[in-house]
Amino acid sequence: MIEEGGNKRKTMAEKRQLFIEMRAQNFDVIRLSTYRTACKLRFVQKRCNLHLVDIWNMIEAFRDNGLNTLDHSTEISVSRLETVISSIYYQLNKRLPSTHQISVEQSISLLLNFMVAAYDSEGRGKLTVFSVKAMLATMCGGKMLDKLRYIFSQMSDSNGLMMFGKLDQFLKEALKLPTAVFEGPSFGYTEHAVRTCFPQQKKIMLNMFLDTMMADPPPQCLVWLPLMHRLAHVENVFHPVECSYCHCESMMGFRYRCQQCHNYQLCQNCFWRGHASGTHSNQHQMKEHSSWKSPAKKLSHAISKSLGCVPSREPPHPVFPEQPEKPLDLAHLVPPRPLTNMNDTVVSHMSSGVPTPTKSVLDSPSRLDEEHRLIARYAARLAAEAGNMTRPPTDASFNFDANKQQRQLIAELENKNREILQEIQRLRLEHEQASQPTPEKAQQNPMLLAELRLLRQRKDELEQRMSALQESRRELMVQLEGLMKLLKEEEQKQAAQATGSPHTSPTHGGGRPMPMPVRSTSAGSTPTHGPQDSLSGVGGDVQEAFAQG
Repeated sequence: MIEEGGNKRKTMAEKRQLFIEMRAQNFDVIRLSTYRTACKLRFVQKRCNLHLVDIWNMIEAFRDNGLNTLDHSTEISVSRLETVISSIYYQLNKRLPSTHQISVEQSISLLLNFMVAAYDSEGRGKLTVFSVKAMLATMCGGKMLDKLRYIFSQMSDSNGLMMFGKLDQFLKEALKLPTAVFEGPSFGYTEHAVRTCFPQQKKIMLNMFLDTMMADPPPQCLVWLPLMHRLAHVENVFHPVECSYCHCESMMGFRYRCQQCHNYQLCQNCFWRGHASGTHSNQHQMKEHSSWKSPAKKLSHAISKSLGCVPSREPPHPVFPEQPEKPLDLAHLVPPRPLTNMNDTVVSHMSSGVPTPTKSVLDSPSRLDEEHRLIARYAARLAAEAGNMTRPPTDASFNFDANKQQRQLIAELENKNREILQEIQRLRLEHEQASQPTPEKAQQNPMLLAELRLLRQRKDELEQRMSALQESRRELMVQLEGLMKLLKEEEQKQAAQATGSPHTSPTHGGGRPMPMPVRSTSAGSTPTHGPQDSLSGVGGDVQEAFAQG
């Protein structure tokens, strides 16, 4: 009895270990729920060593354990789930160097207990295949693009169209992750989650799915997913900038710059906790920076952009063909490896009714699974790497020449950029020297400086007189335009009163509309035009009157 009670307490402690460690990180002080959720899930990912496993390794583990042959709604036991997790970590240790080996038993225990707590809250001891795939594909490492492509392959039909029922099922499973880290009120599943991602009436293909999921901002219910990837990318980014609140001399991770306060910058810890000082407020808009550029780099980038040397922004993802690729039978290319090199626990689980992918499974009609598309790409990538190692010398020399040409082009552009910067610096120095004469020059040429001052004074007087004359000319032209209007109106009245005497009507004004006065746009320019050009700012009647005069 005492031993049973001790074992039960030990099991409960193992189940709660990950959550106890997560609470010790004090993530709950983070003010914004999106950052709080992403930080918690990133902690779980790193603590379980899932950041070392990419989506391709996950797909390989699914296939090694026969999950690709099972329907998504099939339930598997916790013991078989432990076998899947064990294969993931044992294969990971094979890929890692001997100096970076992980504790396989601890990783298995942490991940297994977390998945059971998140997806088996009722304690049934069973999880669906789709739950396992959705959770591991979401929480593993690697590129977000590859993960989204695999997730789409699990939700699309044979024509490459996304099935909204599958999307709803994926959101239901994925949003159990925030709920598991106590962020359910912010990112829990709702029935309207699918409608917030895609309109129900549209046909969603792969490219549209990627555009929506990788947009800025992404769908609100999954906004924590790309943020978790950005957290992984900026963990080791260094900013040599002082925080305006805690005054630390440098920052790691994200850097936040206020869009209203001049040069007000916060480190991620101060921003996440809502700290503010001086005139800055938490209501001010902040811009998130994931890198730092020196002033010299900013100037170089601005000059390159103005000269058109900067390439256009690349799309967030490559455009994939709309029609899905035909699944391939990879039984003769990538045979599944039997898990015979694991410990006795794994072998006992596999021998206790867990099916392994054998020839009968591969020969069954279910081998045309949608996962074969991604497996084919994975095998092609490995084959390409092997081909690069055995490439003939001619191809290698061709690639070397191409790389050499690219390096030469980059060097030429950098030299040209340096020459432009030196020319800008030289012109700036010449301008400063010309605008601020030194005392030595003033003592050497006092007569020249006095004459220069007189010339500048004379120039200012002439410019003032010129502007006064221009203003007087404009006023006279406006008055003349008004007089011409009055004269025209008087003539029209006389013509209306004496319609029987055609000789009283003016011969030059019949049938022309009355022009509107146009203000001159060259009032401050020096008058270098002829008499007709000087009347370009007034109405046509004034010009015609001068022409007749």
